[in-house]
Amino acid sequence: MNTHQHMLVTKALAKAIVEMASIPFPAYGSLYFANARIEERRKVDLRGGFVIGPHCGREYWPSRAGTPREKQKLSEKEGPWATLEEYADGLLSAGHLHVGEDDYTHSDALPSRGTTEEHIRLLDTSRTVINKLLQSPRIQEVSKAMLLHWDFNKRNIFVSPDDPTRITAIIDWQSTSVEPTFVYANDTPDFVMPSPTLSAISEMDEELAAQIEHYQGNEKTNEDYWICRQTFEIIIQASIPALAAARTMDETLLRLFRHCHSSWREGAAVLRQELIELFYQWSELCLPGSCPYQPSAADLAKHTQQWQEFETVQMLKLFLVRALDSTSEGWVPSESWESAKESHKAAFEQWMDTVRESDDPEMNEDRGRKLWPWNEI
Repeated sequence: MNTHQHMLVTKALAKAIVEMASIPFPAYGSLYFANARIEERRKVDLRGGFVIGPHCGREYWPSRAGTPREKQKLSEKEGPWATLEEYADGLLSAGHLHVGEDDYTHSDALPSRGTTEEHIRLLDTSRTVINKLLQSPRIQEVSKAMLLHWDFNKRNIFVSPDDPTRITAIIDWQSTSVEPTFVYANDTPDFVMPSPTLSAISEMDEELAAQIEHYQGNEKTNEDYWICRQTFEIIIQASIPALAAARTMDETLLRLFRHCHSSWREGAAVLRQELIELFYQWSELCLPGSCPYQPSAADLAKHTQQWQEFETVQMLKLFLVRALDSTSEGWVPSESWESAKESHKAAFEQWMDTVRESDDPEMNEDRGRKLWPWNEI
């Protein structure tokens, strides 16, 4: 597809988003048929044979495989929610109820992962901070109930083989739900954004970085990305003011909502970082009173070390996503599997060589393996 075709398909997707965003909803939650086998008291009627019911997102259900059916529901707080306060309470309750679950990552022993006690303490603090954030008129203005797809990326969008500017289908709807508008604030299709930079990963040498070009193939030019991004943003700004406002809002106001329910999966350092940024910027953000979170100098020093560890893992993951042309969870197309395995193996071996040659007294092979974001193959 040439630049003009990319622009036209971006325009078509933006118009589809506008159409979805124009539908009014009276509550937050997930869509069900009206005759769905859920309690009547947990249905919000939409007419036309549909209702809003409990949220179907994985954050409200246990992540451990094989959980007995009678224990599969986490709480009575997975929706539907009539108010933003109820919605936030549901997020925090989900965060609490995941603490202590078996995790699927292999880096649990890293300090940035955090102890059970740390997670509970941070979630309790987050509840107090979020209650203050909800008093901000800016948050209220971008909290309209909205239904959008969670993943408007190229792997989920089909176009006509005869006219690639015409979208014929969008797949992967299973997590689609009615959320506050601000939840979608940083969602931008991957084909209007350039690939992540590798400049921050100083450990990777030129030979390894060169592999990226081999596996990425032909990339669009910066001008192509710029035209598509401008097309997307102009349509959103003109047609969905609430979403446009959320997209230009200071991210510090919104990130705590995005991470409080998943702190056990992401690590305590992520949630603590959001609280620290709010602590530092509370007055600048014109929030009421003082920040309920008041970290000590010792807390900040300890966090700095853990945050650097977390960032190392994330930078390595960004490198792998680009080098393997995979998703952030490591999925690659079936036809790319064999070559991706070889590339992943080469990257891991290069990383371990770097670890062995490191002058950092705290770096060793065991820690290097734990910092690697995916399992070895």
